[in-house]
Amino acid sequence: MSVITIRGQLGSGAPEIGKLVADKLKIDYVDRDIIAMVAEQIKRSQEGVEVKEMPPGTLAGRILEAFEHSGAISSIANGMFVPDWEPPLDDASYRIGLESVIKQLADSESLVIRGRGSQFILRDSPEAFHVLIVAPLELRIKRVMEDLQIDDEAAKKRVEHFDISRREFATRYFKAELEDPGNYDLVVNTRRLIFEDAAALIISICSQYFTFKRKAFNQDHVTEYRCDSNR
Repeated sequence: MSVITIRGQLGSGAPEIGKLVADKLKIDYVDRDIIAMVAEQIKRSQEGVEVKEMPPGTLAGRILEAFEHSGAISSIANGMFVPDWEPPLDDASYRIGLESVIKQLADSESLVIRGRGSQFILRDSPEAFHVLIVAPLELRIKRVMEDLQIDDEAAKKRVEHFDISRREFATRYFKAELEDPGNYDLVVNTRRLIFEDAAALIISICSQYFTFKRKAFNQDHVTEYRCDSNR
């Protein structure tokens, strides 16, 4: 199955572009649904899984770690309650559950997956194409201001918090640099592109990529068959 993973900076247009790509290709778009799937996979609450997406560098992450280290388990972070009957979820179990869910999704159907380390989990999959969406900082802040109806200072803080938390997530669970272009097959800058054009560009390049892959796969099998027939 063909899978497109999309990771993007806050204000870059990544979620909007991801949904447009999925709509135009008539395939599913998966984002926060993964949290529920991981929770089911490892038999934990969705709140407990969602907290794992908050690295220690964030306020919520620091609160969680303080509770864990003190032996107290219940916590409230960003409006989320982790049940006091549920032991802390360790990093290894979370990553195993996350990898399992994303690989199952990738094997089951063609779809667009937004973030959550999917670009690292499916790094070596020939059926996955990885896209990074970026934009200049000033434009990102402006878009966040417009989308959330907040002032410049609040938008800057949102963007800064998002950047730090996502980088720490990639480092903590995958030992990877989130915005290293070497981790992606395509980097799209939306500075001069409207989201519809960015989606069309991604679809065009992905279509060429998957067509080439299938031709190469079929050619390899034809060569294999001929070699076997000549034995």
